[in-house]
Amino acid sequence: MNNSISPHVQDYAKAVYALESRAGGAVSTNDLADRLGVTPGSVSAMVRKLADLGLVEHEPYHGVKLTERGREIALEVIRHHRLLELFLAQELGMPWDRVHAEAEVLEHVISEELEQLIAARLGHPTLDPHGDPIPTLSFEIDEGNTRSLDELAPGTVGRFVRVSDADPEMLRYLDGEGVTLGDRLRVIGRQPFGGPVFVRIAQRELALGGELSRAMRVEIEGEAE
Repeated sequence: MNNSISPHVQDYAKAVYALESRAGGAVSTNDLADRLGVTPGSVSAMVRKLADLGLVEHEPYHGVKLTERGREIALEVIRHHRLLELFLAQELGMPWDRVHAEAEVLEHVISEELEQLIAARLGHPTLDPHGDPIPTLSFEIDEGNTRSLDELAPGTVGRFVRVSDADPEMLRYLDGEGVTLGDRLRVIGRQPFGGPVFVRIAQRELALGGELSRAMRVEIEGEAE
């Protein structure tokens, strides 16, 4: 990675990429501020810097979009992060709820040579411990075809294949309930207004809160009729 790109800039590029992927287009500075936990004023100043570096395009009232170079920066740091998470989990036995915080620090200092050695050691994997896709060396990424659990209607059947790593407590809760990636589930009910989603997993029924169900992504096997 170009040494002139600071960790702060890398974090912004990564955040814009994540929000763009979710929104399917330009993202607002307010959404960016919420994701990064900073003030809208701080975001506006940083967006101007990113634009000067040629990493984003920003039209007032139309949002922020990564340029091709900005997308490459974002995917490179995401590749570092997810390879590091997998290395820490698979090679060092670190629990999946702790690897995110460690990778957040190491992603900015890892060399390209070490990145390639880690990838080779792990067999050039395509997914990290949370089911997130790992970008390739040529900045390609397969986001897959999944949907958030909180969007699914009762009767939908699928496999739990991906979960946000942002909240360790959620990951520890899933561990405690014996819920793991690859589990098949059926949505059996839901409460309105952001309430829990009721699912059946391995002959057990669980109520998963709105925030947790939004963090879980499912590969659909059968739609509700």
